[in-house]
Amino acid sequence: VQLVESGGGLVQPGGSLRLSCAASEATLNNFGVGWFRQAPGKEREGVSCISRLASNTDYANSVKDRFTISRDNAKNTVHLQVNSLKPEDTAIYYCAARQSSYYDCSLSSGHYDNWGPGTLVTVSS
Repeated sequence: VQLVESGGGLVQPGGSLRLSCAASEATLNNFGVGWFRQAPGKEREGVSCISRLASNTDYANSVKDRFTISRDNAKNTVHLQVNSLKPEDTAIYYCAARQSSYYDCSLSSGHYDNWGPGTLVTVSS
């Protein structure tokens, strides 16, 4: 599966963005999907994930109640709605996919073997 992220950009603190992860060469609902981010000088961290059937989701503590992950199977896309953005959310955001069980959801980057090139989110006034 080929993945491409979009929707990043420059936003003021408190603002919102909707990040998208579009898939080609495969049907994305056959994969568990995760969103990860990497800030300059920091390790990549898991932000959110969604299982194949969208029945299970998970979020990093730092983004709970601010970020929402969802699937759009008709468009073969997974979205990450990011609200109430903070300067510390500044990072390159990556989506990743892995073949998994219907209900599995993982925030561990080592579990994924398909990655997009990333989209940059900058939160600054």
